[in-house]
Amino acid sequence: MCSVSRNRSSVQPLPASLEAPNRRQALLGLGALSLGALAGCSRTVDVGALGLDDMTTGSIRPKISVDRQVTRPELMYASLTDEGFVVPQVPFEKIDPKYRRQIVVDPTGEAPGTIVVHLQERFLYYVQPGGDALRYGVGIGRDGFRWTGRANVQYGRKWPTWTPPREMIARKPELVKWANGQPGGLDNPLGARALYLFQNGADTGYRIHGSPEWWSIGKAMSSGCVRMINQDVIDLYKRVNGKTPVVVV
Repeated sequence: MCSVSRNRSSVQPLPASLEAPNRRQALLGLGALSLGALAGCSRTVDVGALGLDDMTTGSIRPKISVDRQVTRPELMYASLTDEGFVVPQVPFEKIDPKYRRQIVVDPTGEAPGTIVVHLQERFLYYVQPGGDALRYGVGIGRDGFRWTGRANVQYGRKWPTWTPPREMIARKPELVKWANGQPGGLDNPLGARALYLFQNGADTGYRIHGSPEWWSIGKAMSSGCVRMINQDVIDLYKRVNGKTPVVVV
């Protein structure tokens, strides 16, 4: 231990006006030490232990999710039973972390309740009030099959039937068996949910939908539709109300 020697003759008593504040400061210091002891002398909070999203929103400001559906990836992408189907767990470790469901500062400038798909970034944003957005990783159309513009979600379906277009059957004759529709299920290309996009009252033929091919997220592999992880599209489907506006850029 370190020792300090003092010249007792040089120590003068404190004025009364200074003595009381120093005593208060000492008491406050003791109180802070007591709290530190109770907290295990830690000055940080383990956000991960709370089950919240601890990712930052870039250089603008940190963001801690208060959304109960945005939590640790092992919870968001766990196996679940939905409408009688057991959706498999997603091996999220094999997906780039930026494509996991998270809350970010809204970069779109669109009104709350709008879905915005950024094709180049492979992100889908669902704009929230207050300047935030829910962000999901998506798969997009391959070269020659992409589209951009504004549309609306006309309606949605749970575990939808998939009917391949005639042009697709011409390219892949083996799909002729589904010319009248493939029933919803775990192997259905539309996955657990589909949002049907219309422009000026007409079906665009494009969908935002789930996919059993989680490994296609972040890639350009589809025939123009926007693919999501099944767990993510189930989450988005719960949030969409009415004829939600959609912007694809």
